[in-house]
Amino acid sequence: MARLKTELRVSALLRRAQGAGAFAAVLRRGDADAGALWVLVRKGPELFRCNEQMGMSGAREWYKAGPYDEAEMRLRVNKAVDRDPDIWIVEIEDAQGRAFLDGETAKAETAVEVAAKALFRGP
Repeated sequence: MARLKTELRVSALLRRAQGAGAFAAVLRRGDADAGALWVLVRKGPELFRCNEQMGMSGAREWYKAGPYDEAEMRLRVNKAVDRDPDIWIVEIEDAQGRAFLDGETAKAETAVEVAAKALFRGP
């Protein structure tokens, strides 16, 4: 199945968030066609990161990680940009902590999934 271009997905994400009364902004533009997408969700003082990955089933799934403090999130974003200059970074500030993703967030990873990712990705 063909995937939508990242620029179109980001545009839809911004519309969904802003239409629901949340603040949403693109912090970094990546490749318009196939850039990876990170969604940073700010709920009060908490900051979470949602990113799409290939799940153990082979399907693409959203994963939510955090909470992080500002400095740690900035470090993670900088490392991600160093690894992938095509990445998009979108921040959403919502009192309810909604991410407005185009799919469901995967349930928490099992210990086996965490170990498998660490094995194949390295530290």
